[in-house]
Amino acid sequence: MSILKDKNLLITGILTDASLAFGVAQLALDEGANIVITGAGRGLRLTERTARKLNGDVDVLEFDVRDPSHVSNVRNALEEKWGQVDGALHAIGFMPEVGLGEDFLAARWDEISVGFDVSAYSIKTVAETVLPLMNQGGSIVGLDFDANVAWPAYNWMGVAKAALESASRYLARSLGPENIRVNLVAAGPIRTMAAKSIPGFKEFEDAWDGRAPLGWDVKDSSAVARACVALLSDWFPMTTGEIVHVDGGYHAIGA
Repeated sequence: MSILKDKNLLITGILTDASLAFGVAQLALDEGANIVITGAGRGLRLTERTARKLNGDVDVLEFDVRDPSHVSNVRNALEEKWGQVDGALHAIGFMPEVGLGEDFLAARWDEISVGFDVSAYSIKTVAETVLPLMNQGGSIVGLDFDANVAWPAYNWMGVAKAALESASRYLARSLGPENIRVNLVAAGPIRTMAAKSIPGFKEFEDAWDGRAPLGWDVKDSSAVARACVALLSDWFPMTTGEIVHVDGGYHAIGA
């Protein structure tokens, strides 16, 4: 049975086939969905090349979440293509180099504010884009990295993820009356292009597998994709404002 049969989904955040969003996109196609993916700026051509690796006919739209004109452009394109949207994946994140590393006090607000715009506020931007087309309800799913604790080197990106978690709860509260669910998937560390930009990422790799009760493979994102696809489907009709941990159980272990 295809749990996303005939659903129309907007998938953001694909750069390469190692991107978490790529795995979600491919599984969504396998489960019967129609998808459109987005890219932005200098990464758009990379997204377009990566789209050809997907097993399905996939359009690519330019979507810079900081450009208001892109919101209307993407919405209009989706309306023309489908008329209705059933779900969206928020897989967008960015933090300037000064906001990462071990010196938490080094960054000024004017240097890192873009990171909060792209990594946290943009879940509201994605919601604004698809909301007018979700006339039969729907699901918005975001990718997260557990913000309950302070991580080595993650610094201001961790703070941005905390903002994302809070924003998702407020969106869930606001959109619930429209039968639109908003949830996050807190993934364990996966070797993506974004992960490689985090100094000290190997510390996550070295610690995770030995501490997670179920173990963890930093090269395998399939469990993350399955969780996202399940939340985008109709199998969680009364779940919203939730953070689903897909991390081998690491988050639950104290020592």
